[in-house]
Amino acid sequence: MTGMTLIESPAARPTDASHDGLDWIAACHLTQLEPLWGEAVLLPDGSQAALFLLPDGRLFATDNFDPEAHAMVMSRGLVGTRTVDGAIRPTIASPLHKDVYDLETGRCYTSAHLALPTLPVRVRAGVVELRKS
Repeated sequence: MTGMTLIESPAARPTDASHDGLDWIAACHLTQLEPLWGEAVLLPDGSQAALFLLPDGRLFATDNFDPEAHAMVMSRGLVGTRTVDGAIRPTIASPLHKDVYDLETGRCYTSAHLALPTLPVRVRAGVVELRKS
């Protein structure tokens, strides 16, 4: 898959409140994602998210808006890792300013004043779902 994933199909709309009582938004089928390759998702409210699938199967979602460059580009960033306190953390580096963010927490390792919002993400019945905070 390349480019922007548009949420227009019946499978890609807000899903029912589920076991946890929260509203989730279907984004795409898990099989449409490639490891280490970000994909942008246009959400029903017009905002954008970036999805990242790691080779070990972990899935992360962040805002697609680069807080330093003020552009919707995080899905085009470089996926990597950083060792922090002895733990290997999954990261995304902005394609424009190269700021490095933790994919799980949104913490910026290169500029303390920056943070990248993260979104809860899950896979249910082969469909990647996001929850907007």
